[in-house]
Amino acid sequence: MSATDFTTHADPMDRQVSAPGGLGPIGWLRWMWRRLISMRTALVLLLLLGLAAIPGSLLPQRTSDSVAVSNYFTEHRELAPWLDRLGLFDVYGSPWFAAIYLLLFISLVGCVVPRIGVHYRTWRAGPPEPPRRRSDDPIVTGDSQVLLDTAETTLRAARWRVRRDGAHVAAEKGYLRETGNEVFHVALLGLLLAIGWGAVTGWHGNVVVRENTGFSNSVSQYDQFTAGRFVDEEAISPFTVRLDSFDVEFDRDPVQMGTPRLFDARVSVTSDGEQNTEFLSVNSPVKVADAKVYLIGHGYAPRLRITDSDGTVVFEDSVVFTQEDANYTSAGVIKAPDATPQLGFRGLFAPTAAISEEAGPHSTFPGPDNPVLFLSAFAGDLGLDDGVPQSVFTLDETDMEQLGLQSLAPGDDWELPGGQTVEFLGFDRWISVKVGHDEGGFWALLAIVIAVAGMTASLFIRRRRLWVVATDDGVSVAAVQRGRSASVVDRDELLRALR
Repeated sequence: MSATDFTTHADPMDRQVSAPGGLGPIGWLRWMWRRLISMRTALVLLLLLGLAAIPGSLLPQRTSDSVAVSNYFTEHRELAPWLDRLGLFDVYGSPWFAAIYLLLFISLVGCVVPRIGVHYRTWRAGPPEPPRRRSDDPIVTGDSQVLLDTAETTLRAARWRVRRDGAHVAAEKGYLRETGNEVFHVALLGLLLAIGWGAVTGWHGNVVVRENTGFSNSVSQYDQFTAGRFVDEEAISPFTVRLDSFDVEFDRDPVQMGTPRLFDARVSVTSDGEQNTEFLSVNSPVKVADAKVYLIGHGYAPRLRITDSDGTVVFEDSVVFTQEDANYTSAGVIKAPDATPQLGFRGLFAPTAAISEEAGPHSTFPGPDNPVLFLSAFAGDLGLDDGVPQSVFTLDETDMEQLGLQSLAPGDDWELPGGQTVEFLGFDRWISVKVGHDEGGFWALLAIVIAVAGMTASLFIRRRRLWVVATDDGVSVAAVQRGRSASVVDRDELLRALR
């Protein structure tokens, strides 16, 4: 026999929904609701959600790397403000992303819940009645009741779902295929719920830490901090993290020159009055209280001492420089507001320095084989007293005069025209860490595992149906299948058992 579908009941989610004519506002609302909860709309929204997430992968995000966002504003002064207005530097927290997310959730709820009901009623009803139109079914002659009894016993022994109804036996196998499909969609709903719950009850912050410095787990200590609606920012767990040292190893093999091989940060963690030494590396966060500390970036922080013309030290510290290329050519700004006059420097740090006509000063290897600091000095008014906040990565040259250019190796000094001196003392390492608490993380992972299991079942379990129907001189055996499956083989085996 032949058939085109296993399903004998019409699926309300698959029917075409036509627009109401002349029903007024209520009719249109009903029509829009039916369109929203259709499977087609859910798939479109899922596609839109994937497309909406693309900018989050292409552009730096404030929630993960605020330093990179600042660099993007510096490099793209005209484009960056427009992208920021569209929320593209915080994609997952933007209103338009939340709108797609909520619409998808509502659509899935309206789509999946009725399907679960239909699936349950179909399961309770058991295998369906034989198709009315059957032709060319193999016939087994004999006493029809004896043959029906034999068919029922044989099918039950082979673990088929069997329903005996007077003049026929209906059997079904592989019903878990549809169950796996429903489990997948329910798990997808669970995933959305877990992500949403984590967003409203969780928090995360980003901070840059130099060697021999640290931070406390308070909002004021973070460069970027985001908290959910139900989070009390004053009640987050108190602890401190200090960066003792940071070790990096890069591959020196010519084939993979410069590829990072080791990132290992040694940190001191103080929580509940106890101090412990932990090691923080990529994909190996440190758990502190109810939060986790992740390593997400690193770089160099040149250390300088600036002495005024009267011999007073007006600046001595390391300054975070941000990575410009794969070899860690790094750029930054140094400001000395206590100098007379005020001093500002644009700097370029090359851990393995080289100079070429095409690229100018740059680094040829990410490791510090030949560290050199290239400085451009300015004197005048830094603009820090105007009341307008400035980024630590920008230098306002409006009221400043350039003094000159100089390259310095560790230990070198540079005497400026006004008698001030700049000394390059060396460099520290810095790391960028993300500290976060997410109550929905475990449930999201569990939902993903369940979704994969459900999808696997729906893809690999084959659904088959057999019917043995009494005739005047025996029974006919029918099989139904979608595409090529084992139904015909099952039918032939049953025929041999009956004969």
